[in-house]
Order: sequence, then C-alpha cells, then structure tokens
Amino acid sequence: MDKAWTILELIRWTTGYLKDKGIESPRTDAELLLACVLKKQRLDLYLNYDQPLTGEELAQFKAALKRRAGREPLQYITGEQEFWSLTLKTTPAALIPRPETEVLVEEALAMVNHISSPLILDLCTGTGAVALALARELPEAIIFASDISLAALSLAKENLIRNGLDGKVHLALGNGLSIFRPEANLDLITVNPPYIPTSALALLPPEIRQHEPAIALDGGKDGLDFIVEFVHAAAARLHPGRGVVCEIGADQADMVVDLVAITGCYEGTRTRKDYAGRDRVVCFTKKFDDYYQ
Repeated sequence: MDKAWTILELIRWTTGYLKDKGIESPRTDAELLLACVLKKQRLDLYLNYDQPLTGEELAQFKAALKRRAGREPLQYITGEQEFWSLTLKTTPAALIPRPETEVLVEEALAMVNHISSPLILDLCTGTGAVALALARELPEAIIFASDISLAALSLAKENLIRNGLDGKVHLALGNGLSIFRPEANLDLITVNPPYIPTSALALLPPEIRQHEPAIALDGGKDGLDFIVEFVHAAAARLHPGRGVVCEIGADQADMVVDLVAITGCYEGTRTRKDYAGRDRVVCFTKKFDDYYQ
C-alpha cells in the first residue's frame, strides 16, 4: 500500500481486504473509514474519486484499517455514531447506540406527548443517546439521566455539549431510582439495561464481545437480573397513570411481561417490535388503583 493511491482505488482494495477479514459490510466500512481520515462526507469521496492520498493521509488510513481488520467497532475508530439525527461521540466507555433503540424513543415520546412538562428519568444512559433525543424533542421536559459508570457519564456530558443540549439533562452517578424519593411522581422512566444472558456473551460478534463494556451487556443468568429488580422498584417512583419504556432482548418479551404482571403494580403492558420485526421494547403503566391503596 505504498504507491500513490487514489480514493476510488483505495475503496476498491479495502473492500476486498475487509471482506476477507469477515467484516459484514466491507464497502460501507471502507468508505466511512476513508471519509473519516479525509474529513469528507461519503458522497464527496465519489465526487473526488481520482484524488490521490498524501503520505500522511495514507498512514492514518492504514492505522484505522488495521484496527477495523482486528474487529474493533467502526464507531470506536471514527469516534462517532448518528442517533435520532444527533451526532454522538462514541468510546469504549459505553455501548454504541443502535438504530433499533430509536423505537424506544418513539414509544417514550408517545407516552408523554400529552404532558406539558414531563419529569423523565433515563436509566443506564451510556452515551446519553435516549436522554438527548428526548431533550431535543421535549424542550420543556425535566430530564435526569443516570449510569453506574463515571466514564459513561463523562461521555454523556460531552455529548450534551456537542449537541447544544448542556443543561437540558441532569446527570447522576449510580442507580437513578435512588435519587428520587418514593412517590416522586415521575412521568416516565426509560431504560436500556444490560440484558444479554451471561452464557451468551461468548457468542457475540468480536466487535461487541471484545470491545464494548461487559457491564452494559451482562444481564446475568437469563439476562433479566436488572429488569427483575427494576420493575419492582420503579412503581414507587412513578406518578399513577405514568409509565415505563424498557428495551429488551428479542426473545425476552414474554418473560418481561410476566415479571411486570407479577408485581401487581402495572397495567396496559404491551410490546413493540423494531423495524427488523424483533421484539424490542416493553411498555407498561402504573395503576391508579395502586395509588389509592
């Protein structure tokens, strides 16, 4: 790779190289890596397809390519990910925001669209993706976001500043439920918890298994450790008639619905699929009857 490579030549060669390394979307990754190094949009690569790379640019690209060939996530190499039309900084401190989590945001917005200034708590906030999306769409909302990782909270703070939302979300270290007293009258709790069964972690792609934080993935024996504790504790912090939107694993819907029913605190439980047709979130609402008992 020492000759004078043009943009198009490099894209073509890199696509084949990444394909041989088992990368799922080699052409896209080749384009995004090169666009990052050259500080261009993907479209600009083809508008300047015959532009040769300088020696410095080629060296930077080779370093990035080596990381991707080693199965480091593309988003950790480029340092960013789009979510809900927000550009988020990404580091190994937190999970990479997934497109399917936008379904959680959609359901959350639907749950509070009739409330003028909703009080919202986002648990396991990571990069802050969900909290930032809600802050963007609900400028009058009062939003708290928590995580047990200080590094993740620092990343969320950077993303608030980057997207002009600093001050719109209040960050808290630890289990966010504990910062609110019982009967705190929250209008909405959103949560994207760790829900991968411990035994399934070894089966995840190397991009996830080797690079994303295990603490944000490992949900215990059946993947439900966090959720079991959460559904029992959340009701005490919710205003009657207000609810929860919780992301789940694709095969966990029935188990989570049963867990919610066992508490006796909720009603209106339903699931929502993502755009790939997989169960993705469970929504449930605190009973009014529970408030008067």
